[in-house]
Amino acid sequence: MHIADGVLDIFVVIPSTIGAIGLLAYSLKGTKEEEIPKISLLTGAFFVSSLINIPIGPTSIHPVLGGFLGLVLGRRAPIGIFIGLILQAVLFQHGGVTTLGANMLLMSIPALLIYWTTSWTKRWPYFVKGFTAGFFAICSGMLLLIMLLLLSDERYSTGSFSVIHFVFIAYFPLALLEGVLTGFAVKHLHAMRPTLFESRKS
Repeated sequence: MHIADGVLDIFVVIPSTIGAIGLLAYSLKGTKEEEIPKISLLTGAFFVSSLINIPIGPTSIHPVLGGFLGLVLGRRAPIGIFIGLILQAVLFQHGGVTTLGANMLLMSIPALLIYWTTSWTKRWPYFVKGFTAGFFAICSGMLLLIMLLLLSDERYSTGSFSVIHFVFIAYFPLALLEGVLTGFAVKHLHAMRPTLFESRKS
């Protein structure tokens, strides 16, 4: 789900970068010292999992962990995503520097939406909660990606084998897979350490 440099129009890059800065400021506000170890641990998990990628046109498919980050880190999820994306772009040229803001929005917004709606799923079984979070994070990120591509260049949607068609075909199976993996991970970790999923509305 990483967008490379040069893919997005400058008039998309600038607003997305401003939006990402605002999102990061919201996430950083009120961060407590005791939250840092958990943020660091999940940042590492996001960094490693997102390096497993298969290029698809101007983007790539790979595990994102957006649903898992939303459930565990909540409001702090964008912090981990931001750090992971910077390291990937600088160390491995995975993603891009000019598209850092757009990539952050693609992965942070779904994670925050999951965090904001956790009260709705409070009584759900943890596997179902994890599956829903993982599936929703990929699908909503995919829709955001398609929107950014359409805003940048209408040629991305031209033809039966357009980039957008490839994105949809590639990401839907990934959403199902990530939903299953997130479901099992959430169920297992909750059984081992229930406090990991305590809601933090701060």
